[in-house]
Amino acid sequence: MADPTDHAPRPDVTAEVVDLCRDLIRIDTSNYGDAEGPGERKAAEHVAALLDEVGITAEVIETAPGRANVLARWGGEPRDGAARREDALLVHGHLDVVPAAAEDWQVHPFSGEVRDGYVWGRGAVDMKDFDAMLLSVVRARQRAGRVPQRPVVLCFTADEEAGGHQGAEVLVREHREWFEGCTEAIGEVGGFSTTVRGRRLYLIEAAEKGMAWMRLTARGTAGHGSMINRDNAVSRLAGAVARIGAREWPVQLTPAMQTLLAAVAELAGTEATPENAEALVEEFGGAARMIGATLRNSVNPTMLGAGYKVNVIPSEATAHLDGRFLPGYEDEFFATLAELAGDGVDIEFLSRQAPWETPYDGALVDAMTASLLAEDPDALVAPYLMGAGTDAKHFTKLGMRTYGFAPLRLPDDLDFTALFHGVDERVPVDALQFGARVLDGFLDRA
Repeated sequence: MADPTDHAPRPDVTAEVVDLCRDLIRIDTSNYGDAEGPGERKAAEHVAALLDEVGITAEVIETAPGRANVLARWGGEPRDGAARREDALLVHGHLDVVPAAAEDWQVHPFSGEVRDGYVWGRGAVDMKDFDAMLLSVVRARQRAGRVPQRPVVLCFTADEEAGGHQGAEVLVREHREWFEGCTEAIGEVGGFSTTVRGRRLYLIEAAEKGMAWMRLTARGTAGHGSMINRDNAVSRLAGAVARIGAREWPVQLTPAMQTLLAAVAELAGTEATPENAEALVEEFGGAARMIGATLRNSVNPTMLGAGYKVNVIPSEATAHLDGRFLPGYEDEFFATLAELAGDGVDIEFLSRQAPWETPYDGALVDAMTASLLAEDPDALVAPYLMGAGTDAKHFTKLGMRTYGFAPLRLPDDLDFTALFHGVDERVPVDALQFGARVLDGFLDRA
């Protein structure tokens, strides 16, 4: 991406990354999933000022009161007779975080404290760490005149933690002009390391489960609790929830997981099959919780509601479910769900977002791989499928090849996946610095 004839000194892209991460964590952007909370406006203005300070014009787009996104264009000017590249790269990160209860933490979750070689605080891994790495790299390169020839769209979004409905979804729907020419994108939850049989393995997100947040409603005949009632809404709902919660979904391997498990199987001296997929996932240790969720569809009941008095049979009962479904298995998932719910139970979708899978090949994959191996030559790199949701769900609607690439080299004994939305969320200082160096190299190669 950078001009190979450009001999400008390479800047220290790690110089600001820790302070930038700490400053972002100190801005409370808790997203409660409704109109409550501080919103992202203060963080968005902070990011825009950091870009403006080095001569990159940023625009803050507010989609609702206090819900703010930042967009900027960077690079794209050919030098020394080089041909102009028309295919732009989108680099996106979100500014909101899930809430945190301070009494549960060793440090205040919005302190950005540095302790024991880590930056602590809500958002340290999800995902103000990547926002800080990106800003550190962009600012250093801009100051040094190492501006990429490939056009880059920088995007910092609101509301990712509640489905992106006040963030990426609105940007894609109402501000599409910002993404014209973008053919590829990178974002969160990929490029981090795990250790399998003594080998460091970096996982690049190349697919994502679909998401269905649902409300089930059963209706029946209201009446006195002392009487026989064979049209009981609570009983009908309870049966549906029990059937759905007990469902054992089959293992179904998508292309990304086939590639990942083949790499693990080679380390383990075996071959990957659907029958031994769960055993191979256990090789990931603590990360097995997250990766194991990508082998099959899943539905978890999360909320129940009915009635107002113990001796009154209500006419209605409700339940909320969190459903996640694999790319290529959407129709099967919803047909099975409807069968399990049964007659007399309505399914309403509060948020329904499609799964996606991007082929794990091409120049951008090569650039991500080479950038990681330049900093960690003995490592392995492989794709994986993400079980949760990210803003990539919205950007794929524009036809981009999308990947999760927020590089971190992590200690073998760190239960990294438990830190997402967890207590005592923290990121190693040297992982932030590693990630900044990898992103810098990536921008030279992409």
